[in-house]
Amino acid sequence: MASIQTTATSPFEGQKPGTSGLRKRVKVFQQKNYTENFVQAILEAIPTGAEGASLVVGGDGRYYLDEVLQVIVRFSAGAKVSKLIVGRDGILSTPAASHLIRKEKATGGILLTASHNPGGPENDFGIKYNMSNGGPAPESVTDRIYEITKTLRELRWVDVPNIDFSKTGTHTVGTMTVQVIDGVDDYVDYMKTVFDFDAIRTFLHANNGGFKVLFDGMNGVTGPYGKRIFLEELGLPDSSVMRCIPLQDFGGAHPDPNLTYAHDLVERVDKENYDFGAASDGDGDRNMIIGKNAFVTPSDSVAIIAHYANTLPYFKKNGVHGLARSMPTSQALDLVAKKQGLEFFEVPTGWKFFGNLMDAGRCSICGEESFGTGSDHVREKDGLWAILAWLSILAHVNVTQPGTGVQDVLQAHYKVYGRNFFSRYDYEEVDGKTAEEMVLRLREFIATDALVGKSYDGFVVAKADDFSYLDPIDQSVSNNQGVRIIFEDGSRIVIRLSGTGSQGATVRLYVEKYTENVSEYANDTQKALKPLIDVALEISQLVKYTGREEPTVIT
Repeated sequence: MASIQTTATSPFEGQKPGTSGLRKRVKVFQQKNYTENFVQAILEAIPTGAEGASLVVGGDGRYYLDEVLQVIVRFSAGAKVSKLIVGRDGILSTPAASHLIRKEKATGGILLTASHNPGGPENDFGIKYNMSNGGPAPESVTDRIYEITKTLRELRWVDVPNIDFSKTGTHTVGTMTVQVIDGVDDYVDYMKTVFDFDAIRTFLHANNGGFKVLFDGMNGVTGPYGKRIFLEELGLPDSSVMRCIPLQDFGGAHPDPNLTYAHDLVERVDKENYDFGAASDGDGDRNMIIGKNAFVTPSDSVAIIAHYANTLPYFKKNGVHGLARSMPTSQALDLVAKKQGLEFFEVPTGWKFFGNLMDAGRCSICGEESFGTGSDHVREKDGLWAILAWLSILAHVNVTQPGTGVQDVLQAHYKVYGRNFFSRYDYEEVDGKTAEEMVLRLREFIATDALVGKSYDGFVVAKADDFSYLDPIDQSVSNNQGVRIIFEDGSRIVIRLSGTGSQGATVRLYVEKYTENVSEYANDTQKALKPLIDVALEISQLVKYTGREEPTVIT
């Protein structure tokens, strides 16, 4: 039996995990003992202790994954972990990991991903811990991890040969078992209970397969899942998938499913006459839905899924117990909740807030404007789940209304609920100091009520605040979650700073305008919002503080 080794170490500054774990440049993780320190801190912070624990481990296939897998094996053995369940080649999407944690009743999971951030030697890597419910660790645990990293002086590990993760099978490391599994099997089997694959298959193969689908794996983790689902399970031709081989650098692209970074998909859907296009991100928790002359905003997507929820097998069996969205997300979902008499929640950005509500049985479907959609089937957002939900909705509607496409579903929804025009402007890697000064200036306006009652090109400010949230489940309070400027006609401007990138800060500007005027439903989003965007730039003085005339990404 291999003995536990000890090595002296020193703390590293800044190993503070956020909602999505610790994300840094690969070169930072490659520093001597940097990764080892953080992995040991995770193990020491497990609430029930690492000794005897079972952990699910996997990631999105990005550069440096292989090396970190071996670190986790050695340090888990040193912490007397009982069992590791690892995806073959380390491949395990974030929602699949959440499902596996719950299915195996594991203590938790270590996920190796920086989500939608670019990969490769010069780009990002990430490590995060998920709890036994399959969801991201709460602040009490991430704070504990951080405190441990600040005082760590000794590493404990077991010196063992590297494990071959390319083959399924079981390995013994001291008293610990390492089980290498096919990370796709369990997830696909689960999806077949959540959705009616027969109904989707029948729809897709009607009229000699007249409804053309294109799925873009963006060379991230969902490639193998997509090939299994769309080609093998649903019987679609090879031309129905693209970029479905996981690559360490995602093919040099940015694995973020939006109109900017998934432009190859958008162009092919347009030029090659596809009826439905979809993409998922690096670790599989985000999604984008498009169709012929149609882009579905994530805000509209979650609202439409909620509207049709009772047509899906999972919700027929389990019911719909509430709806929730992140604060910056448009208010389209609120309207569905109101019409259907469902409990509704507006929460800060971060999937853990949805998880609390789900565990309490008060939320079944939720979403974020940042292309994250999900339900209580797992405790992470789930890109492929959202894509399958849309195909299920199209299959359902086409039974009585043959020929219905994505744009038709959108327009039908607007006729029932009205339309929330919504867009997000991202200004990436701006100077953090001046961006913070911009937000502080707005907070001063809020504190003195300087904006309320003012008119900007016809938009009269009714309310301005910095969003705070009292969690109804654990009574925790989250303050300073985003500056909101709400106008008398219900239009909104939201400004948030995000620090999940590894370099600089990202300013996110959200604008939303509601209309019940049927003649406006088909209007272009950017044209409809132009007057409000101009007002947002005037109030925020964003160009002055960031030096940016144009956003990096518009969604």
